[in-house]
Amino acid sequence: MELGLDGSVVLVTGGVRGVGAGISRAFLRAGATVVTCARRPADEPIEVDGRGVEFISCDLRDAEQVQSMIDSIVATHGRLDAVVNNAGGAPYALAADASPRFHSKIVELNLLAPLLISQIANAVMQKQDTGGSIVMISSVSGSRPSPGTAAYGAAKAGIDSLAASLAVEWAPKVRVNSIVVGLVETEQSHLHYGGADGLAAVSETVPLGRMARPEDIGNCATFLASPLASYVSGSTLTVHGGGERPAFLAASTAEETKK
Repeated sequence: MELGLDGSVVLVTGGVRGVGAGISRAFLRAGATVVTCARRPADEPIEVDGRGVEFISCDLRDAEQVQSMIDSIVATHGRLDAVVNNAGGAPYALAADASPRFHSKIVELNLLAPLLISQIANAVMQKQDTGGSIVMISSVSGSRPSPGTAAYGAAKAGIDSLAASLAVEWAPKVRVNSIVVGLVETEQSHLHYGGADGLAAVSETVPLGRMARPEDIGNCATFLASPLASYVSGSTLTVHGGGERPAFLAASTAEETKK
């Protein structure tokens, strides 16, 4: 089934590494022109069938830089059909120890920057006959405890609420949805889970038996941005392989008492 994205123009923030690179590749496979932005370009070229991404260096927290980036995209390609707000993240820091400035920066990157980008993109999309689509990359951290990344989890909870609100405000021209992402194996996974043994052990906690691959998230993003999802807006698509096995099941001795 064709996604109907051939020839569309898509901006993927943070689309040069990890999940973002997987999203960029998925849109390239779907025939879209992909523009990515980050502080620095990809370490290796992101290409599919000889087609690569366009890169713009941009601090997504800076309104003037974001406006200039989107103006440049429209000036070059004449339109902007979809935005995937993927850029974000947070280093590990216990909430009691982190400074107010640290918390502010995390919320700024993970919540306020996507709002800023969406606001400027929406101004373009509202003037287009075909409107546009905005996809927020959220996280399971927004709906479960996130110790060590509390501000990040709170920001992601805000992203889901933001998507629902913007979907109402900006309809019918612009659709807004979020993808709630679970565990993903990327080139940086060893920093979070350890080596091969750690990755295998963590994968066993996922009902589907593995962590997501970046392309899994990309496939969902292309669907939500495509005409196939033309009646999907204000929704959260949970992509976590079935979730996490409840901790009490591992601790329970109920089966032992039956013996």
